[in-house]
Amino acid sequence: MRERFLVTGAHGCIGAWVIRRLVSEGAHVVALDLSDDAHRLEMVLSASEVAALPTVRTDITDLDSLERTLAEHEITNVIHLAALQVPFCRADPSLGARVNVVGTVNVLEAVARRSAPMAPVVYASSIAAYDAADADAGAATEAGADTGGGVPGTLYGVYKRANEGTAALYWTDREVASVGLRPHTVYGPGRDQGLTSSPTAAMLAAAAGRPFEIPFGGRFQFQYAPDVAAAFILASRSPARSATVHNLSSRAVHMSDVVAAIEAAEPAAAGTITFVDHQLPFPAEADHASLREIIGEPPETPLQEGVADTMRRFRELIAAGSVSAEGPAAPV
Repeated sequence: MRERFLVTGAHGCIGAWVIRRLVSEGAHVVALDLSDDAHRLEMVLSASEVAALPTVRTDITDLDSLERTLAEHEITNVIHLAALQVPFCRADPSLGARVNVVGTVNVLEAVARRSAPMAPVVYASSIAAYDAADADAGAATEAGADTGGGVPGTLYGVYKRANEGTAALYWTDREVASVGLRPHTVYGPGRDQGLTSSPTAAMLAAAAGRPFEIPFGGRFQFQYAPDVAAAFILASRSPARSATVHNLSSRAVHMSDVVAAIEAAEPAAAGTITFVDHQLPFPAEADHASLREIIGEPPETPLQEGVADTMRRFRELIAAGSVSAEGPAAPV
């Protein structure tokens, strides 16, 4: 069947990079987001590409609107990324649950009601679905299988675990195939929100000649946004006919390695980028072997290369006046 992609949360970081990759391939893609703030898309697409992109502005909690969007645009592939990040879920738990949990239910329900053939729904879970004590965080699981013995350390993680269970039941009860992917710590242009966005903000600061302190440290899997986007697209094109969840790939690094990569990309920043050596409330590393079974060997940009590319892009954006040199990795 001819592919026609719908990307929810299209104005987020991963959404923007997914759309960039699909547009560069010449694929038909429709962007869906409640916000009309397209600054992340504008970081990775040309002005003409942004203008030509079919966009649906709607609320992911509106099931009727989702159904109409799938039908009117003859969608075959859904990549579901719409969600509120950790701080926003903490600030407004009810809204977080509506967007992150009810929104995911609506995506699965809209696909279940669609009469046309559909690729597996690919949705973003998160490493935050694990409890911090899940040192073995690893293994691929059937969607909804217990990811660990404890409770996730954030409401965001609780919501993501709920989505994995929901996806499992949509396969059992309605035969809606799905693939959940659990990113760890994503970085790159456009990563300007969320608990783990501060390493990217540090790269912007270094590119702008400013000091910056990253409020966490320890070890974690650092994943370049274009690689993450590629994994979501590969999963959408996989022949998966079940409901499974997989960790994304990358080697674990220490925050000191990230700082060293920033200094290598901008020697003048030496000594100006610091961090608090506080481990985040989820596992430092998760096994990703199962992902290769459905998408092959996922792309993985080396740390120094990804950091250098991010900072190069930030210098260009600062020079063009598209990003402020005085604030976080956000638009002017």
